[in-house]
Amino acid sequence: MTGRMLALAVAAMSVTACNQSDGAANNAANAAATAAAPKRPTYCFFKDAATRGWAASVDSTGNVVVKGQAKLEDRRYQGVLSQSEVAGDKASVWVTMGPNTTGMGAVDNWWEVSLTVPDSGAVTSVTVLCGKKPVAELQVKRG
Repeated sequence: MTGRMLALAVAAMSVTACNQSDGAANNAANAAATAAAPKRPTYCFFKDAATRGWAASVDSTGNVVVKGQAKLEDRRYQGVLSQSEVAGDKASVWVTMGPNTTGMGAVDNWWEVSLTVPDSGAVTSVTVLCGKKPVAELQVKRG
């Protein structure tokens, strides 16, 4: 009986040792794929009427600046443009909410939000998104 147990233990160890080098390569590939996919806000905290005044302009360095307003009734939070993404001549920015770090509320609960999109010198249009929902499509006037 001990011979059978020894044979089973050896067989189990040899099966678990198979493809260990491939596992390391697969782990590296999975990590690279995960790192390549940026996380984006997926939930929209705002109703359609709770955002307004979207505009895109160009700053002195040629980057696009997106401005607008977002309304939040709960003064513990404020509207923010949280991140941006550039793909060719198009850019996307996400409006979301973050903690109110100002210590006071906004007039009528409308927060002024703005974001400079880095490396956006070739951008001609910007989509403002709330989660997966487009809120505004903006054209960038240059020159």
